[in-house]
Amino acid sequence: MSLEENLKKYRISEKEYGLICDQLSREPKGIEWALYSALWSEHCSYKSSKYHLKKLFSKSERVLQSFGENAGVIDLGQGERVAFKMESHNHPSFIEPYEGAATGVGGILRDIFTMGARPVALANYLCFGEPDAERMPTLVKGVVSGISGYGNCVGVPNISGQTEFHSSYNGNILVNAFALGLFRPGEKVFTSQAEGEGNLVVYVGAKTGRDGVHGASMASESFDDDNEAKKPNVQIGDPFFEKLLIESCIEVMEKGLVVAIQDMGAAGLTSSSFEMSSNGGVGFDISLDKVPLRDSRMTPEEILLSESQERMLLICEPKNLQAIKDVFSRWNLDATSIGTVTKEKRIRLSWNNEELCNIDPDNLVDNAPMYGPEDRPFNEWFPTHRVGSRDKLLTDVNNFELMLIKCLTDVRGCNRNWIFDQYDQRVGAQTISDCSNDVGVIRLPDSERALSVVLGCRPYVMRLDSAEGGKDSIAYPSVELASLGFEPLAVTDCLNFGNPEKKELMTEFVASVQGMSKQCEALKAPIISGNVSLYNETIEKNVTSTPSTGVVGLRDSVYGPSNKVKNENEVVLMLSMEQLKMSGQFAEISKQPMKACGEINANATASFIKDLRTFVLDNKVSTSKVVGKFGLAYTLARMCMNGVGMTIDTTNSSELLASTTEKYFAESLYQVVVCLPEGDYKKMNTENYSNLEIVKLGTTGGSKLKIDSNINMDVAKIIESYNSWGEHFETLA
Repeated sequence: MSLEENLKKYRISEKEYGLICDQLSREPKGIEWALYSALWSEHCSYKSSKYHLKKLFSKSERVLQSFGENAGVIDLGQGERVAFKMESHNHPSFIEPYEGAATGVGGILRDIFTMGARPVALANYLCFGEPDAERMPTLVKGVVSGISGYGNCVGVPNISGQTEFHSSYNGNILVNAFALGLFRPGEKVFTSQAEGEGNLVVYVGAKTGRDGVHGASMASESFDDDNEAKKPNVQIGDPFFEKLLIESCIEVMEKGLVVAIQDMGAAGLTSSSFEMSSNGGVGFDISLDKVPLRDSRMTPEEILLSESQERMLLICEPKNLQAIKDVFSRWNLDATSIGTVTKEKRIRLSWNNEELCNIDPDNLVDNAPMYGPEDRPFNEWFPTHRVGSRDKLLTDVNNFELMLIKCLTDVRGCNRNWIFDQYDQRVGAQTISDCSNDVGVIRLPDSERALSVVLGCRPYVMRLDSAEGGKDSIAYPSVELASLGFEPLAVTDCLNFGNPEKKELMTEFVASVQGMSKQCEALKAPIISGNVSLYNETIEKNVTSTPSTGVVGLRDSVYGPSNKVKNENEVVLMLSMEQLKMSGQFAEISKQPMKACGEINANATASFIKDLRTFVLDNKVSTSKVVGKFGLAYTLARMCMNGVGMTIDTTNSSELLASTTEKYFAESLYQVVVCLPEGDYKKMNTENYSNLEIVKLGTTGGSKLKIDSNINMDVAKIIESYNSWGEHFETLA
């Protein structure tokens, strides 16, 4: 092929081609084209983002492993540790929703157990387009079926998630998978750093097929009109193989038979071998003809770039090979030595004794391009959609009950139980709180403490202001955790953005990442793992910039507040610290402009979160819910889903918001509604919580939600309105 044809086939720019020639002191040849194509892709190299990712707040005394490994690991104390990570499978899920979403679950699980941790929890962050957009019901059904079909079979509970709908996702949905694994006391953390001259490079798991070839490169470019042609780039998974792989890998690790281990994820054997070699400062001699194949006609390039699922690469001492083979054979999986570790840091690939490549792995891993401001320019961020503090955020409405019903029945506000009811949320018998609540919670089996998982990022806040949206993607889920008595410990993220070559998109990326890091540092909750997904655009239309997050928290007791009112005759309080006020999600559904005043102060928010957690732990709080989308009235309505009503009086709370419309439907960051017994309210010492503004709103009880003289609705009507999924996805109800 000509140079122009090679550059197009392997998705390598002319500038990158020049860098490759400089590294090699010659033109690339043969298999080298495929290697550079995969490992220098955006998906594998993070070339447009790592300049900024290096500045993230990522360290604390709890962090045992951070960036550079398959997943981050933190110490929970008492001998318990957890590994967790979040990754995207956006492009493959849009092309082939079932397999794309299913293999997203499989891939993130492998990132966890390759560290030596047993997976104990899953979560997902999903963004879909409008219900009547082309293919959208098919995409929703396929993605949810893929997640449930894989996760349910592999036996890991799906305990939390977030699902968003907006027109910006009509042509490019987002499917982000989160997984968490547990190290029980005494269990070892494994890494991908290969070592030991003469040790064996062992391929384990399912056989290699043609599915997913060039998948990493495909995930590093925008969609066009020919997405059907990209279906061969989508992987095909088998959850039953994954379950066997989990058990066999954990067994050989527990037996001390493994030196290092790495998942064959994006770019398959190429990424796993080159990264293990580079991380360990050693070389590999690999015979590609020894790789177990589903199709004997596969070429060396296809073998290297296949993203067939349920495969791992591990390093072992020669004396342990047979023991490893015995374990994997018992689980009906392959375990084949395909090479050796060498002292010189070179990777030598051969095919039937013919050398195809002899190259320094650092060329493709550590020395991949890093595009800074001169290559990916961006502007300084300035606050957007701002108005004065005395300006109206929302136009006054006349019928507040009608508007509340509108919020409850909108696709952005209605019940999503059709989605999460398809997930097995209780397998493993450690789930305390599942997807029907705001925060997923599991029991730690050794210490009997509660570990929580909550996903964050509100896209409408990102549409308001990228810097504030970035801070909110950390702060809001942390407020949710604290409102239930959890301490936010650490964060993983999945940064979903459009084309980084567009200055305005890179500006949003930088602003949001800086906001996230600032809020993490204030909370002392580091970002320890994550993923960047760029080029989420179709025919020049970008998705909403969406930095999704997963925040993990810890609480000593497994007992804590509910998100729904449980008891009658309790006092209802508002705990708040007003910083940023915005028209919020209500403005979007009522077709009003986005407006805001103020800003999120990261340090003040951290202080609010600390005092909020203390308040919940000090007092007998039975119910607690953060005021989020659609504001106070919607939040109160959602709290009534157990059938218990409330009587609320906001007339003496003018400091909350200005007009009645704004008081009910605008959003003030941050506010939390809590319920507690009257006696405990009277004994409460408000001076202990200097960062909380505490206002009494009313009492619980009855079968109606009454707010001032403006809303008087039967709770049954509220529940009926909320259960309106079928109005939007009739075929999926």
